[in-house]
Amino acid sequence: MSTELRDLYQETIIDHARRPRNFGPLPEASHQAEGFNPLCGDRLTLRLKVVGGLIEDARFEGVGCAISTASASLMTEALKGLSEQQAETLFLGFHSMLTGGIPVSGSLLGKLEVLTGVREFPSRIKCATLAWHALHAALHAENQPVSTE
Repeated sequence: MSTELRDLYQETIIDHARRPRNFGPLPEASHQAEGFNPLCGDRLTLRLKVVGGLIEDARFEGVGCAISTASASLMTEALKGLSEQQAETLFLGFHSMLTGGIPVSGSLLGKLEVLTGVREFPSRIKCATLAWHALHAALHAENQPVSTE
């Protein structure tokens, strides 16, 4: 990855960490899940408003490191307007991108590719995937908080 591209990615992550999008309550949520990363202390609650199988809104609350917050912010932006199946596909693609699984098309991930660099820091992958595991739990109505451990 070029230095310029790495700098751009880092700026985007810092921007989303400092000014997270879709942060706050979602009283009309139809789906919800909590997540916890004991390694870093990140804790969040993800809420989705799903109508007719489409995600109309996604919001999160909680505290976390810059990577965790930026990932949740970017994820909630990407989810709006997707079907539940598309969101599940996005979850699988994002997880694969960070864990070195099956290569994923950049067009699937879009702006989420800014988190690609997290792969270089294995201890931070759990920070980036926390919100995503909460998404998976929310879509599958899992009632227990998810943990990255």
